[in-house]
Amino acid sequence: MRDARLETIDGKPVLRLERRFAHPVSKVWRAVSEPAELAHWFPAEVELENGRMRFAFPDPTMDAGEGRVLELDPPRVFAFEWNEDVLRFELLPEPGGCLLVLTQVIGAGPLGAGRNAVGWRTCLEALDARLGDRPFTAPPDRLGPIELHVREFGLDRGEVADGRIRFSRDLVWRPLAEVWAVLTGGGTPAVGDAAPESAGCSRVRPGPVVVVEEPTLLEFDSSSGRVRWELSSDPVGGTVVTLTHVVGAGEVSVPAALAAWHVRLDLLFAALLGEERPWPEEGENGLAADYAVIHN
Repeated sequence: MRDARLETIDGKPVLRLERRFAHPVSKVWRAVSEPAELAHWFPAEVELENGRMRFAFPDPTMDAGEGRVLELDPPRVFAFEWNEDVLRFELLPEPGGCLLVLTQVIGAGPLGAGRNAVGWRTCLEALDARLGDRPFTAPPDRLGPIELHVREFGLDRGEVADGRIRFSRDLVWRPLAEVWAVLTGGGTPAVGDAAPESAGCSRVRPGPVVVVEEPTLLEFDSSSGRVRWELSSDPVGGTVVTLTHVVGAGEVSVPAALAAWHVRLDLLFAALLGEERPWPEEGENGLAADYAVIHN
């Protein structure tokens, strides 16, 4: 069984996870519905009063928001809004325990589903430890599991329309200034200056900067068309990078450019999570062949 699935239901992205517990429904129900028990595994502190909910993170500077109960059917279903999302916990009795089905309707869109899947998996492991009266320590590696889900969900793929390549990638909640520093190599070029090599890729050598707005926008010309980096940040949706490249005629094919930018964004994400990697030429070639099947 897959660890997590990303589906589209009624036009909305829905993340689905399942977890079996060797405990009766009644015990698991208390753990997923009572604020005092949620405190041991849920990612935020929960206050529940008359169907209204408030959430708080350990960091008091972060606003976790609020919500309301949407469905309460003890001991089977507990569903509620949390800011823009809808969470639903359903318990199904099984021999020797029960099955928990967790779904999250992601109000901000699908881009953050990879990190959400990893976050919920960690929470469910903490819940299992709580139910079994065992200590729990969250695994230190987030990068690898997030990358795995991003690939599995197809969130790393670039799109092409009318010769314009476009990628949008979730960067968790990395500060814009930090992303900008990695993207530009620590400096901010002026209009007319050559864009930093770190903003290019193996197939695109940056040329003169056309537009720059630190820390959210860098646009430059290149021998293979205009490139635009846009960064945005939202306290709920996280930090997002959007790259567009209007591919000119001649120097680079669309599949080759897609593969190169795909790799560049993978490396950017890894660097932001603390891992510097060399450029994977073999991986780039494999991606180019894959994209060529679709875009040639």
